[in-house]
Amino acid sequence: MISDFKGKTAVLTGAGSGFGLACARIGARLGMNLVLVDVQQDALDAAAAEMQAAGAPVLAQCVDVSDAAQMEALAQAVQARFGAPHVVFNNAGVGSGGLIWENSVRDWAWVLGVNVWGVIHGVRLFTPMMLAAAQADPAYRGHIVNTASMAGLLTPPNMGVYNVSKHAVVSLSETLYQDLRLVTDQVSASVLCPYFVATGIGQSQRNRPAELAGEPATKSQLISQAMLDKAVSAGKISAAEVAQKVFDAMRDDRFYIYSHPQALGNARARFDAIVAGVNPPDPFAERPEIGAALRAQLRGT
Repeated sequence: MISDFKGKTAVLTGAGSGFGLACARIGARLGMNLVLVDVQQDALDAAAAEMQAAGAPVLAQCVDVSDAAQMEALAQAVQARFGAPHVVFNNAGVGSGGLIWENSVRDWAWVLGVNVWGVIHGVRLFTPMMLAAAQADPAYRGHIVNTASMAGLLTPPNMGVYNVSKHAVVSLSETLYQDLRLVTDQVSASVLCPYFVATGIGQSQRNRPAELAGEPATKSQLISQAMLDKAVSAGKISAAEVAQKVFDAMRDDRFYIYSHPQALGNARARFDAIVAGVNPPDPFAERPEIGAALRAQLRGT
């Protein structure tokens, strides 16, 4: 656990908006050194200017987290400027929906590249640096937070690529937690599983690389986008509130971080079905009108 963040260094991917930006703002208030990472240069520049104006030492890096070489260069830059980080927030993510067989190879490459490989690179590069710092200094404390989603604990239909990516992040993070427990008491890990929070992920296509440009949206993808936009706009929890939960979890060494713990009833139903060996439960059992509307739209009835 990290009891005092002042003077500590945080690496935050996806720092130009959403949870990354909200965590950067808390970090600045707490007196942290901030490494801001984003693929969108204008958003990154705005975040860096804001944090510098707040008095935080800032290293801003425009990086595609799915790119191994770019992430390796980032790790080297962090080591040179601040040394080993104390907090690594592998948060960059993109969203994509639609019926799972309608997603193209480019859809899969883009979403898994950012959501899964981005976390993999953050873990493989920064964990050794943190462990080395822990071995050199008994007072060192470090924490890695990976952003997954409630979609990493559930299997909502019409958003399969995203579900797959976030289930991978949950599994990776749980294993990371257990692996760290084997080798140190000074570095820990958490996984963030938000539900519907306005972060900008619904507009992820703005940052999709040209070489992974998607085909024209299918009917199911358009329906998925409309449902996501509606759900996010109706959300009552802000990115700032979730960011505070992230810092609270690091202080308390708490692994699972939820924005909407009331949604865990759906996860319980899923795991009960797994244990019982019965078919997956209706994901719309609590809101049957949503399931009825989605079926009607997809079937054209």
